[in-house]
Amino acid sequence: MWSKLKSLKLTTWIFISIIVGVVIGEFLPVLVPYVKPLRTLFLNAIKCIVAPLIFASIVTGINSAGSGKALGRTGLRAIVYFEIATTAALFIGLGFVNLLRPGDGVTLAQQVSDVISKVQSTPMTFSGFVEHLLPTNFAEAIVKGDVLQIVLFSTLFGIAVMLSGAKGKPVLAFCEGLTDVMFKFTDVVMTLAPLGVGAALAASIAENGWGVMVPMLKMVGTLYLALIVFVLIVLVPALKYARVNLKAFFKELRPTIILAFATASSESAYPQALESLEKMGVAKRIASFVLPLGYSFNLDGSTLYLAVASVFIAQAASIEISFATQIMMMLTLMLTTKGVAAVPRASLVVLSGTALAFGLPLEGITLILGVDAFMDMARTSVNLLGNCVATTVVARWEREPMSPEYMAG
Repeated sequence: MWSKLKSLKLTTWIFISIIVGVVIGEFLPVLVPYVKPLRTLFLNAIKCIVAPLIFASIVTGINSAGSGKALGRTGLRAIVYFEIATTAALFIGLGFVNLLRPGDGVTLAQQVSDVISKVQSTPMTFSGFVEHLLPTNFAEAIVKGDVLQIVLFSTLFGIAVMLSGAKGKPVLAFCEGLTDVMFKFTDVVMTLAPLGVGAALAASIAENGWGVMVPMLKMVGTLYLALIVFVLIVLVPALKYARVNLKAFFKELRPTIILAFATASSESAYPQALESLEKMGVAKRIASFVLPLGYSFNLDGSTLYLAVASVFIAQAASIEISFATQIMMMLTLMLTTKGVAAVPRASLVVLSGTALAFGLPLEGITLILGVDAFMDMARTSVNLLGNCVATTVVARWEREPMSPEYMAG
């Protein structure tokens, strides 16, 4: 029996923990206070990996590019892909929310919650976004877990190491060693993944309950359906275009996607995603540069969610928005979502800013908050998958070969 249990793969253990977590959250909520700390423990363990891994891998990736010209070419291709993917996500979300109209028949709450008051106190401005791009000190960005600031600081630091020539080699060697050590650290921490996943689901179900989803089921269903269609008509064709073996690709990323879904945290899946991409043969210089960059500029799931949520609020308030206004709304979201990772309470801040800009009632956010945990799982998974696809496509644009088993015949 013990030998059979030891032979089970991590994915199997995560599936088992999902079932156990659902059972505890629904039928044994009295146990939740005892298992909930395991969720925090696991997420904290992952979060302490993210900053040093992003820093070390970006510095290493930039310096393995060979030249500033090659680095700039990779970055430009990544940005082009990000823009195409996020634009597609916006219009798919817009199409589904207008077709299915999940807000019809939903009644808005009369009082604005404390959460909305907090969101209103965090305005989205262009000047604020630009000022936020770099931290006052790197330690502050690490403490806050601000991925965008960490990415930009690491990029500038990596370029400085490249320009330093021979004097920068000791720093580069340190970063290469740190990258390898953090991957080993990730393997150790991932043994806690089943406990963290089960505890996260148990706590989510116990705190929100299934009942809160009933009046908002159409909204949740619309989002899930739109995300599935996005994957099928955008991400899958992108992989086919890159001549990637779909079965092998998704099999390799399956445990990472499940982890992102169960914890609703892209950061929790970052180390394993980076490791899987390199295992598939994506060049380290591309994987370690494009993947973290995507965490700030290619949030496909969150972008699609914001398109659905903003029009849903208008429908719930019985406000009919013209197609031209909806296009303007999408253009606004296209810009503001580029900085979504740099703002506290990111999705709510962007959503509230868009609602205020177009005269929509903020009370609509109270409805969304009740089921946001369930929607967050789906959009986080698509964020992760979208960034893995983006990294793979950019690698193929760069004519980098992948491992033969991950290439389509």
